[in-house]
Amino acid sequence: MTQFVASLLAWVARLISGANALWIDCQPVPRQRIYFGNHTSHMDFVVLWSVLPDDVRAQTRPVAAEEYWSSSKLRKYLAAQVFRAVLVDRQSSTVEQRRDQMDRMLAGMGKDQSLIIFPEGTRGSGDEVQPFKSGLYHLAKAKPGLEMVPVYLENLNRVLPKGEYLPVPLLSRVYFGAPLQLQEGEAKGEFLERARQALIGLAD
Repeated sequence: MTQFVASLLAWVARLISGANALWIDCQPVPRQRIYFGNHTSHMDFVVLWSVLPDDVRAQTRPVAAEEYWSSSKLRKYLAAQVFRAVLVDRQSSTVEQRRDQMDRMLAGMGKDQSLIIFPEGTRGSGDEVQPFKSGLYHLAKAKPGLEMVPVYLENLNRVLPKGEYLPVPLLSRVYFGAPLQLQEGEAKGEFLERARQALIGLAD
């Protein structure tokens, strides 16, 4: 039943968003990765998740806001059973709380699971990609050699604008770029900006 619901939601998300996946210098293979994207809409992770091939989607878990996805029985069911989301507290401010966030994500990955994350940390307007928070760097450092795939979501800020609750059917595209990895000795700021520029490059 859960698999049916997941397939149905993926189909509905693609239908509403008109999403079309374009893989550029990257193959859609079931391999442990981090898919990191720009964040402009509540639909971002759902659409990114929905355009993944079935075998890749089956081992990919979105990182999502605990306060939102734990606020009702339906959201809890979808987060836990359908999306298999890794829930984190977006309001974390102390070192201990941020460490707990990282521990949850690493535990959620295990040995073979991928994650979907949005390193900007909050939704933007869609006009530009904001500076990245440090989480992407810490995940890369904790898992040497892990592929980080930039994913640019085009037009989703118009499908479901910030502050709106009903999506407007429009065509959108999801660009998957060439995987990158943390280089030996690469500083946090350098890596985060390199990853950000890889994402911006897909928008062009």
